[in-house]
Amino acid sequence: MAKLLQAPPKFLPLEWHIANKNQYHRAEAERSRSERLVAESQRLVDEIEKTTRKTQSDVNKKLEQRLEEVRFWKKELDDKLEQLVYVTEDLLTYQTRLEKALEGLKEPLHITLTCLEYREKRVGIDLVRDEVEQELIKEAEIIRGVMALLTRSLEETTEQIRLNRSAKYNLEKDLKDKFVALTIDDICFSLNNNSPNIRYSENVVRVEPNSVSLEDWLDFSNTNVEKADKQRNNSLMLKALVDRVLSQTANDLRKQCDVVDTAFKNGLKETKDAREKLAIHLSKVMEEIASQEKNVTVLEKAILDQEGPAKVAHTRLETRTCRPNVELCRDGPQYRLIKEVHEITHNVARLKETLAQAQVELKGLNRRQLALQEEIQVKENTIYIDEVLCMNTRKSILLPEGDEHGQWAGGLRPDAVC
Repeated sequence: MAKLLQAPPKFLPLEWHIANKNQYHRAEAERSRSERLVAESQRLVDEIEKTTRKTQSDVNKKLEQRLEEVRFWKKELDDKLEQLVYVTEDLLTYQTRLEKALEGLKEPLHITLTCLEYREKRVGIDLVRDEVEQELIKEAEIIRGVMALLTRSLEETTEQIRLNRSAKYNLEKDLKDKFVALTIDDICFSLNNNSPNIRYSENVVRVEPNSVSLEDWLDFSNTNVEKADKQRNNSLMLKALVDRVLSQTANDLRKQCDVVDTAFKNGLKETKDAREKLAIHLSKVMEEIASQEKNVTVLEKAILDQEGPAKVAHTRLETRTCRPNVELCRDGPQYRLIKEVHEITHNVARLKETLAQAQVELKGLNRRQLALQEEIQVKENTIYIDEVLCMNTRKSILLPEGDEHGQWAGGLRPDAVC
């Protein structure tokens, strides 16, 4: 107990002075380190603040450059989209023209085939494969060929429109993404340290798995622009091709239509000339029939007129046989009467032979009259078919006038005459 209440040891004065000096030195050292730390901290704060301002300024500059770059590509895409939309609208117009042209060819083809059917109703020798028929067949082949060519052109136009719409879809999708990116980067560019809606976010320093490199981004937009340019150029070439096709086919159809009409006119002229010549020959044959009938009547009368003299001669000869005895003599009258009978018999035979010939000729002339009348009816039938049925039907054909712009809608018009 006495040990526990022992007084603390006392130090020497020297120890007291040494202890105080140690405290002074330690305080000075701590203060010195603290001052250096304060100075170093201020320099660090200043350096970091400067670096942060510089980095933020650089980020702002990068964002501004990025905005300019995106705006540039957005304008490029806008321009290509506008051009593609314009050329696609043109192609839609061309598609309509081709459809109308194809529809408009159905009636001319039907009329051509109808004319061929009408001309099958020609009869007799007029059922001939003449120039008109050959040109009508050629016209039908040309129309079918033109329809096939226009169908292929329409298919190519439809496919090009599909490709244009596909390129347009890609452009619009890219433009939509560009607009969203511009909006986001514009918001980011407008942010500053005093913005009210800035905040901390977790795990922001990461690379999105679906992100792409800048080169891929450039290639994507550049590919869309190149595809749009390609489809636009293809569309322009297709438009020029369709113009040439419409113009050339219009010229071909018009030319063949004129050839057919000329063949019809020439054929009608030839048929009418033949009809007129047949009518002239018929008139002459009928005149000859009348003359031959008169001749037959004259011959019959001449034969009948020989009956009296013949009967007289026969009666005289028969009566003179009654002379008696020696008076039954072969005298001059007897010989002359016999000669007269022979002469009359011979003359009647000649007349009958001539009459038979005249009757044969008359029958031949009658047959020729019927043949000529039938042939004239054949020609009348042909003229009716070609002039009334065919040419009047062909007046409703509307074919395009071949022009440098190929403006052809097809169809029919009331005053259209080939």
